[in-house]
Amino acid sequence: MRNKYSRHSAIRVIIAGQRISSQDELLQQLLVLGYECTQATLSRDLKELEVTKEVVGGESIYLLPDSPLHPRAGVPYGIQLRGGVQSIAFSGNVAVLKTRRGYARGIAVDIDRCGLRTVLGTVAGDDTILLVIGEGYAKSDVLTELEGIIPDIMTLVPMETKLLKSL
Repeated sequence: MRNKYSRHSAIRVIIAGQRISSQDELLQQLLVLGYECTQATLSRDLKELEVTKEVVGGESIYLLPDSPLHPRAGVPYGIQLRGGVQSIAFSGNVAVLKTRRGYARGIAVDIDRCGLRTVLGTVAGDDTILLVIGEGYAKSDVLTELEGIIPDIMTLVPMETKLLKSL
C-alpha cells in the first residue's frame, strides 16, 4: 500500500518534471504511477506541499515552492511579510495578527518556517493568524523575534505593549 509520503514524493516528481495545468491531469499522472486518490485528497496534498498555480509563459501551471519560477522564490523572509500584517494584539499566551485578505496562510507558513523560539505554532485563516506563544515568554520576547522577519511590526503594536517592550 502506498502511503501519503510516497504519494507526496510522486506529486513533487510529476510537477517538477512536467507542465501540469489541472488536478485532473495530475490525477491521471498519479494513476499511471499506481497512485489512486480522490480530488479532495489531491487538493489537501497540494496544500500541504505548498504547491501554487501560477501563470508561466501564458499557461497556468502548478509550481513547487522551491521552483525558480515560483513567485516567492529567492525572496528572503520579511520581504513578503512587509505590508501584509496590519495589526497584532496579545491575550495570555496567544497573539492575533490581522493581515490583508488572503495573506494569512502565507505569512503563517513563513513564521513557522523561521522556527522562532517564542512561537510554538500558528493557525491561519484568510486574514487572521493565531500565534501560540511558548510558556514563559513575554510579549516583548515575541515582538523582538517577529521584528527580525516583520521589520515594521512595532508600528502595529498598541501603545501599552510598546511601553512594556521599553521596560
